[in-house]
Amino acid sequence: MPGMSSAIRHEGVVEPAGAAATSRGAPEPTLSGWGRQTVRGREILGENLEALTKGAVLSRGLGRSYGDSSLPAQASDKVVATRLANRILAFDSGTGVLRAEAGLSLADMNQLFIPRGWFTPVTPGTKFVTLGGMVASDVHGKNHHREGCFGAHVRALRMRLADDSIVECSPTKDEDLFYGTIGGMGLLGHILEVECVLHRIPSPWILQESERVRDIDEYVTALNTAAPTWPMTVGWIDCLSQGSALGRGILMAGRWAEPDEAPKLPPREPRPITVPFDFPNWAVNPLTVSVFNGLLYWKHMDQFGRGIVSPDTFFYPLDMLLHWYRGYGSRGFTQYQCVIPRAAGAPAVREFMQLLTKLGGASPLCVIKDCGPQGKGLLSFPMEGTSIAVDMAVSPDIQRIVDSLNEFVIATGGRIYLTKDRFTRAEHFRAMEPRLPAFEAVRAKWDPKRRLRSAQSVRILGDRAA
Repeated sequence: MPGMSSAIRHEGVVEPAGAAATSRGAPEPTLSGWGRQTVRGREILGENLEALTKGAVLSRGLGRSYGDSSLPAQASDKVVATRLANRILAFDSGTGVLRAEAGLSLADMNQLFIPRGWFTPVTPGTKFVTLGGMVASDVHGKNHHREGCFGAHVRALRMRLADDSIVECSPTKDEDLFYGTIGGMGLLGHILEVECVLHRIPSPWILQESERVRDIDEYVTALNTAAPTWPMTVGWIDCLSQGSALGRGILMAGRWAEPDEAPKLPPREPRPITVPFDFPNWAVNPLTVSVFNGLLYWKHMDQFGRGIVSPDTFFYPLDMLLHWYRGYGSRGFTQYQCVIPRAAGAPAVREFMQLLTKLGGASPLCVIKDCGPQGKGLLSFPMEGTSIAVDMAVSPDIQRIVDSLNEFVIATGGRIYLTKDRFTRAEHFRAMEPRLPAFEAVRAKWDPKRRLRSAQSVRILGDRAA
């Protein structure tokens, strides 16, 4: 495939949140995550990751993790930004095996490969992520019940370790390092290159069915019913509705459309809208969220819907609204994402929603997904059960809310997603993560001095900040 080895440069497409900035008259370089948590520090940006990562303690891609996992523990830490190291090194059009630098964005991958009949086997809810970030977070998507996490489709990783050596690891070579890195939040080494397998797609369109769902019990049943038939499922939940309408929302299921079902022309490149300024901090409140959720629910006039939509519409609806985090105001926001194990049953999902509404977790963004079996990544998030993700504005009550939700999740045997987390306490994370000792043992082997660290690892793993 001609030109595949050259770098794809579309910096205008991606939306890096948290690039180093200074204020006039008082230079103060800062970095932030998507939820607008800001710390002192700067990132080093360049194309040669092998040179840049020497001596570095943290790598970050496009800064789309919601909390502090891509933020430095202290201002003097050397942080490397990978997004200019975005070359495709090799692609086998017979097998779908792709080898690329860690900074290649999913946005660029989609732009190049969808027209050629290929797509990533697993995609998160935004295309503004890098390959390295997809591995470090072991991202999951609407097809987890079929395809697992992204790490299940990774064949090899090239990494710089804490001692500055460079190694290649895979499921058969240094497999403890490989599976520790998948979902390991960048704490075992800097990911330089990723080798993964793309999937063939029959057309560049999605066949989608949607259903208006009356309550959370019906939701869990509908997800379980759809899973054997549909490779991709997801639902939006009204997290303020109570009583008989608790957990009402819209369930969406989809698959790639066959050529005879799809339009002859490919989808048009979407034209996103930019949120130009911060909303007032009071803009997201129970009243406005309740009105928004009601309108969204009843916009789905028919009980069922069916149609052909573009991949951007189906996978990345929020990417159409650049800088959408500004809707929460200057205070920022966090996302709480957990998985309730299947063994806990549907009643546990209902109890979680009842607790969430009682605590006041007002949000227009609450998503429910079906998760399949746990993957091999040592700290990979999903397990068989129901995932619930809710965006919440940062408020004086946010720590209390997160503590209460965590205590409930621990009691069910569930866990939270580190890529979204900002407020979980160390004792809560340790209580919900029985795999943590195994991860710490691998980390002790490959980074005994714990030189690689982040603000998140200081907060929940007890790393030293200096």
